[in-house]
Amino acid sequence: MAQSNERKSKLLGSGDIVVSFEFFPPKTPKMEETLWGAISRLAPLRPEFVSVTYGAGGSTRERTHATVTRLLTETELKPAAHLTCVDATKDEVDAVARQYWNEGVRHIVALRGDPVHGAGTAYEPHPDGYQNAADLVAGLKKIADFEISVAGYPEKHPESVSIEADLDNLKAKVDAGADRIITQFGFDNAYFLRYLERARAAGIWVPIAPGIVPIHNFKQVAGFAKRAGASVPSWLARRFEGLEDDSATTHLVAAAAATEQVMDLVDEGIKKFHFYTLNRADLVYAICHLLGLRPARAANANAA
Repeated sequence: MAQSNERKSKLLGSGDIVVSFEFFPPKTPKMEETLWGAISRLAPLRPEFVSVTYGAGGSTRERTHATVTRLLTETELKPAAHLTCVDATKDEVDAVARQYWNEGVRHIVALRGDPVHGAGTAYEPHPDGYQNAADLVAGLKKIADFEISVAGYPEKHPESVSIEADLDNLKAKVDAGADRIITQFGFDNAYFLRYLERARAAGIWVPIAPGIVPIHNFKQVAGFAKRAGASVPSWLARRFEGLEDDSATTHLVAAAAATEQVMDLVDEGIKKFHFYTLNRADLVYAICHLLGLRPARAANANAA
């Protein structure tokens, strides 16, 4: 009887939790080395997929493609290539999608993308391009039977006029053929749980994975959050006060904060998580370990 009162997060075993990881394409040889070091470290945890980001207006198109191709040819991971509508015609976007399909990519993360002139400026669709993410999803499904993930915003997209309008847009993406929703990262689980409840009430039944970002650098991540419309709770900011020049303690605090967040979500019944790795493996690996994930080699050895 005592076990029935245990927190779900304390009873986790291998196979209970499903994770995916996001990486960004490297700009320099040193960043390339860092990225592939992170991929090598995290690959044995057997994520459901790994996504590779795509810069505004296709600014990282070649680097994104090179990273996805290398994942396909050198690893057993399933890459999901990000694709946006920004500053491109439908024909240009379709050509990229067809190339991915022909090379063996079966999963696309379909995004509208940021305005060409940066966050805070008005988004202007290309006159001959896809108008938004829902339009892009519908176009991709006409090209091939891609698995498609789309973005969700528990605190609403910064450009949405209301939470209701944001939810309508989310449903349009799912109705167009999206198979999964990955949320913008956040730090207050109440927002995600309310978002999940609203989505289900609106008839959105595809999986919704919360986005988790471990805080390697509080100032940097807080900046990301502000641009993305994600709030940073005052209690979280206090945890990192005075640690600006203490990276070792920052990592310990970050691990504790992220672990607390994911374990609370596990207790609420969440079983899928998407980690924004920032091309670093250490904190993500530790959190996944606490979630019950074990490297493939160790799991096979235990089975033997």
